Amino acid sequence: MENIVFNELVGRGYSVDIGVVEHRIKTNGKSEYRQYEVDFIATDGNEKYYVQSAFEISSDEKREHELNSLKRIHDSFQKIVVLKDDIMPYKDENGIKFIGLYQFLKQDLSK
Repeated sequence: MENIVFNELVGRGYSVDIGVVEHRIKTNGKSEYRQYEVDFIATDGNEKYYVQSAFEISSDEKREHELNSLKRIHDSFQKIVVLKDDIMPYKDENGIKFIGLYQFLKQDLSK
C-alpha cells in the first residue's frame, strides 16, 4: 500500500521524501533522543503534506505507533493517515486527517 501512496503522490507532481522526527525524553535524569519516521513528505512549491500509510489501525498501540511522528510535528501543514478501509474522511482531536485509500486516490489532498 505504501507503494501505491508513493506513486500517487509522485504522479500528482509532488516531490516526495521520507522524514524523521526527533523527540527528546528524559528518563532517570538522562536525555534520550528517539526518532520517529514519517512515511512521506509531499512537497509542491508552498504546499506540503505529511502522509502516513497504515494498512490498518486495529489497536491503540498500533494507532499510537502510526501517529507518534505526526503528533510531534509542530507546523501548520496538513498531516494525513491513509488507511486501506473505505471510510469517510475525518480529522481527530490533533487535526490529523484520516482517509481511506480509495478516497485518497480520488480526492485532492487540500480538501
